[in-house]
Amino acid sequence: MNYNEILKVLAPCGLNCVKSRQFAEGDIKKHAQELKSLLGSFDSYAERFSEFQPVYKNYPRFKEMLVHFTEMNCRGCRQGDCKYPNCGVAACYKQKGVDFCFQCNEFPCEKTNFDPNLKQRWLKMNTRMKEIGVEAYFEETKDIPRYV
Repeated sequence: MNYNEILKVLAPCGLNCVKSRQFAEGDIKKHAQELKSLLGSFDSYAERFSEFQPVYKNYPRFKEMLVHFTEMNCRGCRQGDCKYPNCGVAACYKQKGVDFCFQCNEFPCEKTNFDPNLKQRWLKMNTRMKEIGVEAYFEETKDIPRYV
């Protein structure tokens, strides 16, 4: 992918939007829809199976999560649809006129408002992009699950 195509996929913080559980056109939503379709009206079967395989008693809760994943509608941070509560990156990158945090002369900063886990990932992603370039970073990470 070229740089402009990557901008449609990677958020300004460096996270891959397409791999997000919330992305409208992402794999998680697509596979959740496929699984929901494959299961059809499995509810009555799960109830019967639960008599001899207790794990099926959890099916209603599983189905609730599955349906949740099928209803995601995020268009991505660059489209103004950031789902992280109080994200400091969403507005800052535009204000600074950069595509990614590492391109800012204040990187790393304290403006992200990320929890410690995400802040650590943000720092690692942007440091790596700075080292090898956006295109190489995307190629290096495109097949890695987002939730590692």
